[in-house]
Amino acid sequence: MIKIGVAGVAGRMGRALVRAVDETEGVTLAAATERAGAGETGADAGVLAGVGERGVAIGADPAAFGACDAVLDFTAPGASAELAEALAGMGTAHVIGTTGFGDTDEARIAKAAERVAIVKSGNMSLGVNLLSVLVEQAAAALPQADIEVLEMHHRRKVDAPSGTALLLGEAAAAGRGVSLKEEGVFAREGHTGPRKAGTIGFATLRGGSVVGEHDVILALDAERVVLRHVAEDRGVFARGAVAAAIWAVKQPAGLYSMRDVLGLARP
Repeated sequence: MIKIGVAGVAGRMGRALVRAVDETEGVTLAAATERAGAGETGADAGVLAGVGERGVAIGADPAAFGACDAVLDFTAPGASAELAEALAGMGTAHVIGTTGFGDTDEARIAKAAERVAIVKSGNMSLGVNLLSVLVEQAAAALPQADIEVLEMHHRRKVDAPSGTALLLGEAAAAGRGVSLKEEGVFAREGHTGPRKAGTIGFATLRGGSVVGEHDVILALDAERVVLRHVAEDRGVFARGAVAAAIWAVKQPAGLYSMRDVLGLARP
């Protein structure tokens, strides 16, 4: 049995991760943590997630993950970077679904990946990662198209654009052989002038309980190609994360993406 830990277990995604571990053969929940002072500390992680008592009490010390083969982490940028360093010292694989990282935290995670396998992705679902391949191919095939990425999430999401939108934007940029940092347009307001050719635009919507909707629009003269993904349940991300953990425990140290896990990586 592969022993799995879950960080941030009391959140909506954390509970979904526990449920996904519980329903997957060959893996077992071995540890669960929450931030210090959280009211859920001490509770049974399985009971909190609605799957029944599993004998795993929620703690606040990441040292509990030393007994795990892999840890699933959808928490916050600073917390994920700190956990990456701790898990690297334990030799424990790390699956990161957290988004909104700055350059400093990205560098910390990359450094930790020199010692242990880390799978990091803005989206863990099969559909989105397949979509990213299609976006890259479409961007390359239609160099004259104007590319726009439109995303919508629930009202509580704190980062924008979403990690998935950025993943899709990076795929479009890769198809064009350009840098998203240089060609991305993340806000428009006022008298912006005409659209600059070759840029990749982003638009963000927030509201309600939307799990996640992403459209990549390739606009040409008199026609449009729209590539779309709709997530209807957080379980798609959780199941992808568990699959990533099962894959990661067999890999050498390195920084991987879901494309690697799903065999969709570029040659």
